[in-house]
Amino acid sequence: HSPFPFERLRPRMNDIIGDGGILKEVVQPGEGPPVPENASVLIHYSGFLEYSDQPFETTTHLKYPQMMKLGRDVTLAGLELGLLTMKKGEFSRFLLQPQYAYGEMGCPPFIPTAAVVLYEVQILDYLDSGQVDDFITMSLEQQNTVPMSTLLEVVNTLRSFGNRFFNQNRYYNAKDRYKQAMTLLGNRGTQSDLEKERIKTALLPLYLNISLAELRLERPHKALKYGNKALEIDSANTKALFRCGQAYLELHEYASAHCCLTSAQAQKPFDSDINNLLRKVTM
Repeated sequence: HSPFPFERLRPRMNDIIGDGGILKEVVQPGEGPPVPENASVLIHYSGFLEYSDQPFETTTHLKYPQMMKLGRDVTLAGLELGLLTMKKGEFSRFLLQPQYAYGEMGCPPFIPTAAVVLYEVQILDYLDSGQVDDFITMSLEQQNTVPMSTLLEVVNTLRSFGNRFFNQNRYYNAKDRYKQAMTLLGNRGTQSDLEKERIKTALLPLYLNISLAELRLERPHKALKYGNKALEIDSANTKALFRCGQAYLELHEYASAHCCLTSAQAQKPFDSDINNLLRKVTM
């Protein structure tokens, strides 16, 4: 990485708000719509001072950078305004004047007074947490007047948050998000038959996810409860049969484990996970 004298960068950059305070160069374009306001963003970023080849702050060494909520965790005005112009997968550079960065005071000892700073930012992913926050602050009556499609979007966002936590081995946090989504679906009032079906379809992956999180937390009783809820919706669901088999095995209920796993095996005879667990049960 070679440090750029900022003057050489300027001609390649666009003035995104019109006062010259935030200049942007797209290095690698992203796709889809830009980041919505109040979203939570998953980003890698590095901040540079002019003529320094080492960043004064960076997240590029982190395997899992933190989800940052706009308006709360992103404190630099220029960075926040810049992020709102970005799309998923995009990698861009932003040149921020002091009033959009660390101000006239700077941030000693790292940032000198009235410093212009360069940020390199890559958006790995974002979730529309603003929409989730708005929905959760509504009363039940208001929630029930919102279109079904909006409820399902909110539920999917919560599930995505849960999956992020799960992948970081933060199983309690993951389970909380899954359960929050489950509760919102359960709160849905008067439903047509079509709505009931759509709610069941949305609940099934949540039950499976909660069941797996409970297994990771070594709570097979709870895992079994949610595995069975999944089977109530789809009695032939291979994942649900497998989760129940895992839970029964941990509870030393071998006959029940065998029963669930043979049912799962009947549908996926060549699934190595199912076959390996079945061997364990019959040993």
